[in-house]
Amino acid sequence: MDTPKNTFKSGLASGELQIGLWASSASNIVVEVLAHSGADWIVLDTEHSPNEIPNLVSQMQAMKGSPTSVIVRPAWNDKVLIKRILDSGAQSLLIPFVQNAAEAEAAVAATRYPLAGIRGVAGSTRASNYGRNKTYLHTASDEIAVIVQIETGEALQEIEAIATVPGVDGVFIGPSDLSASLGHINDAEHEDVQSAIKTAIEKLKGVGTPAGILAFNPDHAKRYIEWGFQFVAVGSDISLLVKSSDALVQQFK
Repeated sequence: MDTPKNTFKSGLASGELQIGLWASSASNIVVEVLAHSGADWIVLDTEHSPNEIPNLVSQMQAMKGSPTSVIVRPAWNDKVLIKRILDSGAQSLLIPFVQNAAEAEAAVAATRYPLAGIRGVAGSTRASNYGRNKTYLHTASDEIAVIVQIETGEALQEIEAIATVPGVDGVFIGPSDLSASLGHINDAEHEDVQSAIKTAIEKLKGVGTPAGILAFNPDHAKRYIEWGFQFVAVGSDISLLVKSSDALVQQFK
């Protein structure tokens, strides 16, 4: 029994454009629906949603057999949270609020077993098919993708150092927190924010690190793709539900 191949990670390495969705509903049913939409990946968010480990397991089970890759965002860059999510079977992590290279190094270390890192060793987890995969402890890191999230003006100043930390597979720009950090809360389209995002992607292309971003407006998403972003989230379960349900009801009001 082999460790499953991480198609999201291999796609990043080969330069493929990968389109994703965001899931914050903590619902295995909703995620199952999304996983068959044709999206390349789905973020299961635990930072800004009521999502805990049992919920994550049920959502990953619901996605099993679909062509869509799972990415989990921990609530924080915390070694215990990261360990539990990896043991639950996730292979790709989106680590929030990484401010510098040292924090990126800590994120990577939390995903690696000793001597390369500090991940605790357990023999019978869902990640190793409950111990049936005898090679997991030796091969897990080959299929784990670490994406670090840049969310502040301070982090942008360190973006090249963050992006070139060994084990960092990609950098994700968080436009909402970035706009707040730059003094333009809830206005990611402000010229200052867009200028910062464009500078970020140019720096990431310069060091050869894949870049990702979130954009709920199709025109904004297309712009980011033109700029060179390689993995782009184009919608979320909550936003899609709100938009569609509101529009439907308004037809009859």
